[in-house]
Amino acid sequence: TGRIHSPYKTVKEAPRQGKLSDKFCEIEIFPAYEAALLHVEDGKYYVVLYFAHKADRTALQTVPPWAKEPYGVFASRSPHRPNPINLCVVKLVRREKNRLFVIGLDAIDGSSLIDIKPYVKELDEAEV
Repeated sequence: TGRIHSPYKTVKEAPRQGKLSDKFCEIEIFPAYEAALLHVEDGKYYVVLYFAHKADRTALQTVPPWAKEPYGVFASRSPHRPNPINLCVVKLVRREKNRLFVIGLDAIDGSSLIDIKPYVKELDEAEV
């Protein structure tokens, strides 16, 4: 459905989590899907799903930044996993035709966009 353009060219350059970044990224929606952006500027936050094309697909375990021992990738937020579909909640700064300019994305430049969905606090925030 689209392509992500970001300042991060390598996995090492990308922030550990998108929420930790204040850099602008551009989400290009392919022209065939531009009509799907109708009223997108009405929202402030969006869940972005993308394919981490430079991830290590053989990784089954990782040591998260907060741990001292390995965890399975399904118990972590590591981008390296057998099926590297990643997500970030981003802040929409502006829309220019088929391009969304956002903050809070950790995708590597050239990542394939899978989907965008509005972040809805009542639905997406876990109960405490």
